[in-house]
Amino acid sequence: MSTFPGSEILTGILHIVSESLLIPVIVFLILFLIYSIITFGELISEYSGRIKNTPKDLEKIIKKINETPTIENIISTIEQSEIPKRHKEILIDLANTETLGKNSREALARKFLEHEELNSVKKLEKTDIVTKIGPSLGLMGTLIPMGPGLAALGSGDITSLASAIIVAFDTTVTGLSAGAVAYIVSKIRRRWYEEYISNLDTLIDAVLEVMNNG
Repeated sequence: MSTFPGSEILTGILHIVSESLLIPVIVFLILFLIYSIITFGELISEYSGRIKNTPKDLEKIIKKINETPTIENIISTIEQSEIPKRHKEILIDLANTETLGKNSREALARKFLEHEELNSVKKLEKTDIVTKIGPSLGLMGTLIPMGPGLAALGSGDITSLASAIIVAFDTTVTGLSAGAVAYIVSKIRRRWYEEYISNLDTLIDAVLEVMNNG
């Protein structure tokens, strides 16, 4: 079979690059798996301390805020409400802006909300990366050792082929496992954070309405 001039050099370089990637791939797969397990534990801990507010709960809080339009009473109502601690901090900070104009107060409220949205996105980015990259690294870990393994099969070295197949299967399972766990964490957290941001947006609007009409 004819080959292009220099093709052997190029294929040799590709072979060296491919072989040199195996160790980094395995290291990252192990790190991804460890991170996924730790994140899953954090998810369980987050669930145990999570405060879930139904639309009915928010309705009661908003009614109390509207019934007590003074700043002191609004803050007192917020402090006594069963809402996440971070919600309380933001709403109290917003209630303490009575010296600001309407437009400035609304701009600050939007910034508070955007900051929380950004924090949620940052937290989800990590598990989203593992979800997408984990299986890809697993596939790389499968293909890289198969080249030498098939070459060994051609020369009758069954032991080397068996070792290559074991590495291939191990990396595949590790990559898929890390990706699956990270996907579950991302899916659940995304739903929680969407509800969290939606509830915060509703409460911010309620506080702004009372303060702007006061």
